[in-house]
Amino acid sequence: LLINRAISTLSDTLTEEMIVVALVCILFLLHGRSALVAIIVIPTSMLVSLALLYLMGVSANIMSLSGIAIAVGVVVDSAIVTVENAHQHLNAEDLRVSSGEKPRERWTVILQAAAEVAPSLFFSLLILTVSFLPIFILPGESGKMFSPLALTGTFAMAAAALVSITLIPVLMVYFISPSLFPAHWSRHLQIGLALALAAAAWAGVFVLAGHSSLFAQHRWSAATAGAVLMLLLAVPQRIVHEQHNPISRTLQGLFGPVFRLAIRYRWTLIPLVAALVLSILWPLSRLGTQFTPPLWEGDLEYMPTTYPGLGITEARAILQQTDRIIMRFPEVASVFGQAGRAETATDDAPIGMLDTIVHLKPRDQWPYAAIPRFYSHWPHWLQWPFRHTFWPDRGHVTVDELENGYTDTAGAFREGLNQALDIPGLPPYWTMPVANRTNMVNSGSKTLIGIRVTGPNLAVLGKLSNDIASAITSVHGTLSAIANQTLGGYYLDIHVRRDVSARYGLTVGAVQRVIGMAIGGEKIGTMVLGVERYPIDLRYPVNLRDEPDALRQLPVMLPGGGSIPLGMVATVRYHAGPPSIDSYDTRTVNYINVTTQVSDLLGYVRRADAAIAKALTLPPGYTYQWVGQFQQIRAANERLAIAVPLVLFAIVVLLFLATGHFLRVLGVLLAVPFGLVGAFWGLWLMHYQLSVAVWVGVIALAGLAAEMGLVLLVYLDVSLREFRDSGRLHSHADLLEAVYTGTVRRIRPKTMTVSAALVGLAPLLWAQGSGADMMRHLAVPMIFGLITSFVLELLVLPALYYIVMGYALRHRLELHMPPSAGDGHGAPDMGGGV
Repeated sequence: LLINRAISTLSDTLTEEMIVVALVCILFLLHGRSALVAIIVIPTSMLVSLALLYLMGVSANIMSLSGIAIAVGVVVDSAIVTVENAHQHLNAEDLRVSSGEKPRERWTVILQAAAEVAPSLFFSLLILTVSFLPIFILPGESGKMFSPLALTGTFAMAAAALVSITLIPVLMVYFISPSLFPAHWSRHLQIGLALALAAAAWAGVFVLAGHSSLFAQHRWSAATAGAVLMLLLAVPQRIVHEQHNPISRTLQGLFGPVFRLAIRYRWTLIPLVAALVLSILWPLSRLGTQFTPPLWEGDLEYMPTTYPGLGITEARAILQQTDRIIMRFPEVASVFGQAGRAETATDDAPIGMLDTIVHLKPRDQWPYAAIPRFYSHWPHWLQWPFRHTFWPDRGHVTVDELENGYTDTAGAFREGLNQALDIPGLPPYWTMPVANRTNMVNSGSKTLIGIRVTGPNLAVLGKLSNDIASAITSVHGTLSAIANQTLGGYYLDIHVRRDVSARYGLTVGAVQRVIGMAIGGEKIGTMVLGVERYPIDLRYPVNLRDEPDALRQLPVMLPGGGSIPLGMVATVRYHAGPPSIDSYDTRTVNYINVTTQVSDLLGYVRRADAAIAKALTLPPGYTYQWVGQFQQIRAANERLAIAVPLVLFAIVVLLFLATGHFLRVLGVLLAVPFGLVGAFWGLWLMHYQLSVAVWVGVIALAGLAAEMGLVLLVYLDVSLREFRDSGRLHSHADLLEAVYTGTVRRIRPKTMTVSAALVGLAPLLWAQGSGADMMRHLAVPMIFGLITSFVLELLVLPALYYIVMGYALRHRLELHMPPSAGDGHGAPDMGGGV
């Protein structure tokens, strides 16, 4: 059920992503067939990625689908830039022909446009592919968890790189045209044929979907989608030139004044942006640390800690009491509790370990809680626009509110599970079933973090564990610290007295057989009920084997006849001993289960270590080690500290091969810290913690920001080359016009690529259900980082380009006042000499 819920959540989100990316392309290009050419890279790259995963034996899981979710809005960038560049060249060709020059073949113009940007786009996608490499060397659980995501992303990016230089140019030749039909056909005939083809597509898809068990329930949606695609392909559509495109004109009108200010105050802008980049140190110092965001499994697990020596009767009473309390909550569907071990050899839980599975109702059936808003104290008539639209002051109870209590819509406080289960001597611990089993197998501790104490003597080990637990109890953020008790169990010890047994002619084996049959029981037959089989065991009744005195009176048959009491040939007594003995790496260990309420796990461990060092000194031969999430975080950070610099070096090499100059490489790499500004401030605003999932999102953002910087640099270089080849590069004013053309007049493709990525990632933010938390932690740094990277790139990179190229071409340029740009088409007026 958990797997199906998670896959369903991600599948729905992927569908939303592909739809909104397609709408972005259509909205900006105003040409359906061009948009289809751009978005064709999405299904092709996704199919290639999934096919390779299938061949490698990797299943469709949360992480592999999350890799696709990240890639959807990114792989389309190269196709968008290529298609938009074809529109630019067709626009320029129409202007050239209107001036009286000889027209060229349309396919020549389109292929020239593709060749102009294809090398840089290919390298940009390679950079994105390389950026996923650090994920492959993550250790342990993090490596196993995130490697499917990296595989999916890598395969999708690589496939998109190949498609962008092979399939996309060919499709552009056929589809970027006013019509698919011969030009001499009338417009009414073409529209009629398009409608007929759309109707045929609708009927065909509807019939085919009805014969497929996979698409039968979605046949209406599939048929409508097929008809819409056919209309986009067949309906005659005029190619709208950029100067007539309302979106392009609006973008240029909005960004033009900002560009003028950035160039005019470029020497002020650069230190301000540098200070903005350094500002990320503030949110970084306040962001907490966790291994991964919790995967919502739909159920909770209640595991209170008890002390050893708990009897079966008392454990049963505690379970019944806690189950009744938990079932009072309206969010709970059912409760199942158990004490001790299950009937399996792999479960070594003692009777004092209580384990309760709490099955919860769907979230939409939970009661509502009040959400404090800034307008809560306003008059009711002013609250209405917020309360009933996009900022409601009530919502379904969250898991944290279910555990710790909440205020309902009537203003009354409702106690949570922790308050209701506040039983002395029974400190609670809440987790989820799968997460708990995974953590116990990996670390041995049932809590997210714990301490493993190692030493040879159980008595010393137990005292040392209790001392460490007492030392960290006072550390800020500690909810509970309880050590497993190395002593406190009770054992029935029956020792056969060999000398007395020999005098009666009894062997040790004969006495032990009596003990085994009387106390443990012996199978004497099988009862058959149809296909069912039940063993028949024979042993003494409870009143004869429940107490040592009764056991001493058990008769032992003599070889010559007669019997004697067991107490005459054996000593029967209880003695204290360890309830369980844990070992790790061939050494005896004991665990301290620690529950915390902190955002910075690494900082908490440092404070706890200081408290332990101050409170006690470890005897020789005894050590302690933090286990659980802390251990996983530290191992992942150590690997990333090695992998990230190596990948950055590889990206620098790729950028140098793409640009041919280290100054250009540095200019492109500026996009990375620009993106980090939004990433870390966005994480702080969303109250997220640093985790492996967040760092994966940051790594993907770094590759995407570098790609955006490279594309902008390509536009600036193309604009400068056109000015130079046409003989218009003679002064700083001409250089400024070239930079203006490469930035402001190419704002549409930049905005398209960023919008496609942002809109493609946006559904991850409001996704609900299992797996949604993981996707949000991946998406938040990318979304906020893309926004700041886009804005700062458009301001800083053109300014730096203008400064550097002005210095490089200083011998060719004449120093004079630039002309005014009052008409909006000449070089922009900077209000002074350049």
